Amino acid sequence: MRFVLRRIGFFLLTLWVALTLNFLLPRMMPGNPALAVIGKFKAGVPPQALKALDAEFGLNAHQSLLSQYGSYLSDVATGKWGVSLTTEPGNSVARMVLDALPWTLGLVGITTVMAFILGTFIGIIGAWRRGGRLDSILPPIFVIMTVIPYFWLGLLLILFFGIKLHWLPYIESYNFTLTPALDWTFISNVLEHAVLPGVTLLVTTIGTWILTMRNTMITTLAEDYVRMARAKGLPGWRIMMDYAARNAILPNLTGFAMSLGFVVGGAILIEEVFNYQGLGYMLLQAVNNEDYPLMQALFLLITVAVLVAILFSDIATAILDPRTRGAR
Repeated sequence: MRFVLRRIGFFLLTLWVALTLNFLLPRMMPGNPALAVIGKFKAGVPPQALKALDAEFGLNAHQSLLSQYGSYLSDVATGKWGVSLTTEPGNSVARMVLDALPWTLGLVGITTVMAFILGTFIGIIGAWRRGGRLDSILPPIFVIMTVIPYFWLGLLLILFFGIKLHWLPYIESYNFTLTPALDWTFISNVLEHAVLPGVTLLVTTIGTWILTMRNTMITTLAEDYVRMARAKGLPGWRIMMDYAARNAILPNLTGFAMSLGFVVGGAILIEEVFNYQGLGYMLLQAVNNEDYPLMQALFLLITVAVLVAILFSDIATAILDPRTRGAR
């Protein structure tokens, strides 16, 4: 319990630092976000519009920095992230993020979990049967695929399966002529649109999990306690899973947790190539359009997601390996 409380305390401290930096950085930058937005309008805008934008950004000059900071924390806690200024002018940033979040979680989140599970399993089997047929074929192939850029493989899949063969759709997250509903017609259409970007992400990331798990597993299999288990005559599957794999997977948990945290940021290149309406696509649009409220909300969301993922990773590691619970 002390370990968990210590990690939660560290999480809260880091979260407060992230929130504070997210508040201070826009105010430390030269110029004014409101002026940058207004500069896009060649005809100019009245002074009242500038004051309204300043208020929207929380840059009220008549308030002290401490008062602005208090208002900022209150708005973050209540989900008041302002409105989009250029990406979808006038729309609530919170509403936009909530609309795009399920698409990113459904595509990038599920694919990341699948890549970790499949990669870990292949790495375990490959190390256990080192030098065998599986170890000689799958790990090298997937490791080579890891160095292939996301967008290049995505474009190849679009060209072959989308344009040449017309087997799968390759643009948007679903057919916009359909009305979103919990019926098979809409769900099947969503799944069809997710195949190509999902395969692109899976193929280009699974090799990392295979390689790291295989190498760690090989090192673990040489440990004395594994040799003792063999000497006792325990079944091979039990030695592989309970003695070797359970300990070998621990170093990968932190990396997997960080991958889950960055899922919230979306796969920017993949979502851009397939015009998939996730958070990564939205972040790129916000940067291109200099949409400061939207950028600030997305950066904060990514930071919080990574911190939460690392917190759960530390707790899971402590449960699987009691040695990590000792005082540090």
